[in-house]
Amino acid sequence: MRKDHITLTLALAVMTLGCNDSVKKLPIQDNEPINFSKSQKIPEFPETERIEKIQETLSNTGTVFEEFAKKNHLPGIAFGIVVDHALVHSGGYGTVNLTSQHPVTDQSLFRIASMTKSFTAMAILKLWENGMLSLADPAAKIIPELAKLTYLTEDATPITINNLLTMTAGFPEDNPWGDRYLDMSDEDFMKLLGEGISFSTVPSHQYEYSNLGYGILGNIITRVSGMPYQQYITKSILEPLGMNNTYWEYSDVPDELLALGYRWEDEQWKEEPMLHDGAFGAMGGLITSIEDFSKYVSFHLSAWPERNGEDTGPVTRSTLREMQRMNNPGLSMEKWRFGDNSFPVIRGYGFGLVAMKDHRDIMEVGHNGGLPGFGSSYLFYPEYGIGIMAFCNLTYAGGTAKRANYEIIKALIEQELFKPRVLQISDILAQRKEQVVELIKSWDPALEKEILAKNFFMDRSREDRMEDAGKAFTSLGEIVSIEPLIPENQLRGSFIMKGTRGSVEVFFTLTPESTPRVQWLSFHPK
Repeated sequence: MRKDHITLTLALAVMTLGCNDSVKKLPIQDNEPINFSKSQKIPEFPETERIEKIQETLSNTGTVFEEFAKKNHLPGIAFGIVVDHALVHSGGYGTVNLTSQHPVTDQSLFRIASMTKSFTAMAILKLWENGMLSLADPAAKIIPELAKLTYLTEDATPITINNLLTMTAGFPEDNPWGDRYLDMSDEDFMKLLGEGISFSTVPSHQYEYSNLGYGILGNIITRVSGMPYQQYITKSILEPLGMNNTYWEYSDVPDELLALGYRWEDEQWKEEPMLHDGAFGAMGGLITSIEDFSKYVSFHLSAWPERNGEDTGPVTRSTLREMQRMNNPGLSMEKWRFGDNSFPVIRGYGFGLVAMKDHRDIMEVGHNGGLPGFGSSYLFYPEYGIGIMAFCNLTYAGGTAKRANYEIIKALIEQELFKPRVLQISDILAQRKEQVVELIKSWDPALEKEILAKNFFMDRSREDRMEDAGKAFTSLGEIVSIEPLIPENQLRGSFIMKGTRGSVEVFFTLTPESTPRVQWLSFHPK
């Protein structure tokens, strides 16, 4: 496929996504039960012994991270790979403390900076699930200080909670300004809001990365939950996930586990001062280990595939999927994605998460983190059941961590172990396939009446349909085999009919009726 065609396709997809996603507002959950199918078949991974094969391939990953550490002057780096619901490989290189020389392990505790944002977003959604707020609520409804803001235009819409989650509040990009206010007191934070905020755009107009917006979300959590946002996140998310070695305040962390932060300057490492926890911590304050954070990645992966069964997490699977859905998508270049890659990707922001989709239809979700002294990155692939993370104790080394993560995914691709789940065939689709084969052979009126939708012969006459099928299959000779159906979803698919002189792909799609019938049927020589 030509690059210009791929770029055009992605651009059109962006336009479509933008039209559909930018205006969506979630209502308050009413917890009304829904009807659902009990015969739904969920996608499955085709590879047998998949986890064991991935573990074998990952046995040399430590050298990849070691090389990145040496090349990029990282004092230490910790890494881990999650497959499905388990941390299957982890380790570390270097030291958490250049003075004590304590080694990096998967239990070393690093400040993960902006990777904190998705926890803040999840806490907001937990409150939404409990009916305690609406994402369409104006933020000023909860924080009255925001009612006095001076917007850019008279027709600007007030900032909503959804705007804050998706970074469309109209605030200017505030890296690295926001990074230095991590320890701001609640009183100073309210003073900042009370003095007014400058806008770069009107709300809902465009995406612009805002630490301030997530600081405000932290204050909303505090006011709505009735407890400090740190406590609410700990009680409602960290503890239910078993993340018992994740902290907000660095002074609470055991010395031998705490990663100190450094910057590389004048050909030497210089220690960065550690910031205490404060009002801005909702945007980047968490301190955690690879071992603990892997539980969070596993939880996000557990949202897929859509299925029946009880929800047991801090938030529901459908809410997790909503967090991962991209808003305000646009084309972006990700040069280091799985190695040097010159194809554009569709990139958008979910709720505390960055989402991307490339020309191979690979969906990637995650976030980088960067603060003075620290850099981190995690990526997970919902349809592939794989997540990867890396933490560093060097200033703004999130990009380095991400490139190292991509090297590991690249290795899995090369070993053909990076494969998505395969959609299973629904009962009705399997039944219709057999009936379509019989229809092609006989054009039996009774069968036509049973399986064809009302529009079928209205769109094209019966005679024309039969002539089209005759031309397609006459050239095949004798039919020698019919290959398995390849489903696109529960009501659409295709299969190959092979003859002695050629092959034809048969494509059909079913109606949305309670008893789905064939509304479209076409033949494509192969």
